[in-house]
Amino acid sequence: MDEKLDIITIGESLIELSSDTSLSSAECLHKYYGGDALATAIAALREGSRVGFITRVGNDVFKDYLLDSWQAEGLDISQVKIATDPNGIYFIASPEPCQKEVSYYRKKIASAKLSIEDISEEYISSSKVVYASGTTLSLSISAEEAVIKAFQIAKEKNLITAFDPNYSSRFTTPEVAKEQFGKISQYVDILFLSDKYDTNNIFELDSVENIIKNLWDMGISTVIIKSVQKHGYYTGYNGNIYFSDFYSHDVVDTTCAGDAFNGGYLHGITHGLTPVEAVKLASIVAGLQTQSIGAIKSIPYKDEVYSILKGAN
Repeated sequence: MDEKLDIITIGESLIELSSDTSLSSAECLHKYYGGDALATAIAALREGSRVGFITRVGNDVFKDYLLDSWQAEGLDISQVKIATDPNGIYFIASPEPCQKEVSYYRKKIASAKLSIEDISEEYISSSKVVYASGTTLSLSISAEEAVIKAFQIAKEKNLITAFDPNYSSRFTTPEVAKEQFGKISQYVDILFLSDKYDTNNIFELDSVENIIKNLWDMGISTVIIKSVQKHGYYTGYNGNIYFSDFYSHDVVDTTCAGDAFNGGYLHGITHGLTPVEAVKLASIVAGLQTQSIGAIKSIPYKDEVYSILKGAN
């Protein structure tokens, strides 16, 4: 590539069909695109990062819509490959604030065909950060192998690696999630966790301090725990643990809010912010994203986020 990327994310892409009424009564569904690693990519991109995305797109009626949409966003899709399998899809509705209906159709989809053949050493080396999630690992064994290969290359090249287990009982089990984390953890520099899902299902420790210190001992230098219980973020790095409040009000839909946070955070650390400063920026990104229905279409843009960040400082 002529220009170095800030971030590369690896994962699935899905078609999103959403409604602000219940799915059973909705007469019209709004089309967009979704996927957790893709949401992270778009969040970082909309804040001003140069971002690449690795996935496989199905050769169906949605192919051109996906590729054209990503190019319009400015996402680098040079490593996106076309597969014969269909694209995944999910339906989501928020008939009342903080209420959510969701239904996924993501078995035998194009993204599940991700493999080590999709990982280019040259492309990985063109970035500062490589990111993936447990959702990507849950797609297939070959997708898991692809992520591990990308992280191995990144470590060999002294790049930053970031990972979010993003545990969901829809896609995996605690036993499988623990096994997969054991495979990837040795390559991880930055770890994002949720105290509502990840810490309860993957780790046997329940103390934030013990979890962070245990992960430090494993060689993971920065740990961020998104705490629904405390309504804020714990950031552990450099031997210290910091707490920052959520930035949120008028919450409508929390789908992919954590992924939007991850993108905002990765943008921050690749643009000169400290981990604590990056958390503040990312909290604004996630907070604004929750104020409308839909995962990626609700992610805010740089001008709005930085205006709020500037006013908060």
